[in-house]
Amino acid sequence: MILKLLISTVSVIVAAYILPSVHIASYSIALIVAIVLGLLNMLLKPILVLLTLPINILSLGLFTFIINALLVLLASSLINGFSVDSLLSALLFSLITSLTASFLNSLS
Repeated sequence: MILKLLISTVSVIVAAYILPSVHIASYSIALIVAIVLGLLNMLLKPILVLLTLPINILSLGLFTFIINALLVLLASSLINGFSVDSLLSALLFSLITSLTASFLNSLS
């Protein structure tokens, strides 16, 4: 569990480093972002996916990316020291975070 949290934190830091429109104040804020995103994905994402199931089916699952981006924007509004400038930036942040975490998980 601690390893997964560290991997999530590193992936948040990497995504913020790559994207100039995502700002993280410190490493401790990155850890908080990883925790909050994990909680939002665990608690809120299943409900949103269920509510948007018709749109998700019509878009062949691509609407899930929008849900992920909206959760990132929600996290940025909840956490001081973490900001995302736009929906596109949140979408790219979500993609980079997922890819980085998958790569780091494959190494461990």
